[in-house]
Amino acid sequence: MSRIAVIDHGAGNLVSIAQGLTRAGADVAIVGSPAGLDDADGIVLPGVGTTGAAMRRLHEAGLVSPLQSWARPLLGICVGLQLFFEHSEEDGTDALGLMPGRVSTLEDPPLLPHIGWNDVSFQPDPLFANVPSDATFYFVHSYAVVPEDQGVVIAETSYGQRFVAAARSGNRVGVQFHPERSGSAGLQMLANFVAETQRARNAA
Repeated sequence: MSRIAVIDHGAGNLVSIAQGLTRAGADVAIVGSPAGLDDADGIVLPGVGTTGAAMRRLHEAGLVSPLQSWARPLLGICVGLQLFFEHSEEDGTDALGLMPGRVSTLEDPPLLPHIGWNDVSFQPDPLFANVPSDATFYFVHSYAVVPEDQGVVIAETSYGQRFVAAARSGNRVGVQFHPERSGSAGLQMLANFVAETQRARNAA
């Protein structure tokens, strides 16, 4: 059984995420310090609110360096995905720098924040295995990632503009939407991440 650490940095749907991962067969621990990562096979970095507040909490908890050096599967959700990049224009925050690029406000949106269900156009990727192509996902945000390397983009959607809905670089994968709030399609994605951690564990 894979052990997955869900990072508690003070802002995230921790209970819903943990329930979805547990339902998929993972042993889940909500952690707030580097010691909680010691025997983890994967990490989920959730987030709501701002990148600045999330980064402050991660620095205070001593989790920035462990996350930057983490080589096993890592899933970022919403602000968690935004933290993967180098800099956020939201509040002038330097983030984790796991992928080159920035976080920028949505351009020409009908209304901010963007709240609601969207179709997502995704490429073949283990995270989207067995997810119906017509599935919709739940978004709550005003900012989106702008990668320097478009090769990391595995899903897109639109809200006033086309923007990145998911990105992957090796074992690091993140989504702008909330799978824990996205019904059966979102639960399938969490199960796919659990399976990814299990494959990585078996290959180690």
